[in-house]
Amino acid sequence: MRTKRSATVGALHPILFFAVMYVVVLFFSIFICSSIFYSLNEDPTEGIAVKEQPAGQKGFPVQVSTAAVVR
Repeated sequence: MRTKRSATVGALHPILFFAVMYVVVLFFSIFICSSIFYSLNEDPTEGIAVKEQPAGQKGFPVQVSTAAVVR
């Protein structure tokens, strides 16, 4: 008579489930905690782009005006 191996694996199902869930939760907690840590310790001037002023142009300045339609 053959023994059923599927019953042995079925008995380990709760243990395997909690082991896999532990690994998944550990991965996500490391990811979430590190992203919170880096967002709180970010350099405030790092994300600001400095715009350079264009050099003075020689010649006549061009002025543009738009018409507003009022009803």
